[in-house]
Amino acid sequence: MTAALEGRHVVVTGGTGALGTVVVGRLLEEGAICHVPNSHAAAPPHFTFTDHERVKLKHNVYLSDTEAVSAFYGEVPELWASIHLAGGFAMAPMEKTESASYAEMMETNARTTFLCCRAAVRAMLVSETGGRLVNVSARPGLEPRRGAGMVAYAASKAAVAAMTVALAEELKGNGILVNAVAPSTLDTAANRQAMPDADFTRWISLEAAAEAIIYLASPANVAVSGALVPLYGRA
Repeated sequence: MTAALEGRHVVVTGGTGALGTVVVGRLLEEGAICHVPNSHAAAPPHFTFTDHERVKLKHNVYLSDTEAVSAFYGEVPELWASIHLAGGFAMAPMEKTESASYAEMMETNARTTFLCCRAAVRAMLVSETGGRLVNVSARPGLEPRRGAGMVAYAASKAAVAAMTVALAEELKGNGILVNAVAPSTLDTAANRQAMPDADFTRWISLEAAAEAIIYLASPANVAVSGALVPLYGRA
């Protein structure tokens, strides 16, 4: 897919995170112009594309805020793809899960995905050029039994999965393909620190996850829509 996204405008939420940084790097290799909303006042040190000419980084954008999301997408010209990596994780048994924690998971994972999908769809329908949406669910969102001990998280990621399939069906006549990846455990520094005794070789590399995402967002994907792609590796 050499330069498959040459000159195309792509939004990457969560683009300054561990996976997001790898995804942005691959998009740049494919020639894309990356629009990256950041909820903080500055990008983290590991995000090395701050000064890249094809990276449009905007700080203090809160993806759970309807007006902020609409304003951000309103500044993106000729949107081709919107990749939604922003999200959060929480783990606790049900009896120790507060209502606020459940609300936080639904807001961080499901609401942000909904608002970004809606803003992207509005832009794509106006342009009438089609496009690609890529969401991120998770293995517990597809296999709820895997959500034991993290019910709120599993519910929020199941909502993302349902949203993806329903939206793909809704948009199938508009040339907008909607898919989601569902990773198990990603091989990140934070996960290694949290689970130092795990077998890291069984986890999904950030590069492998990024490749799947890039394909789904690329013009090379002309047929896949409504898919919930399991990225489980050897787990």
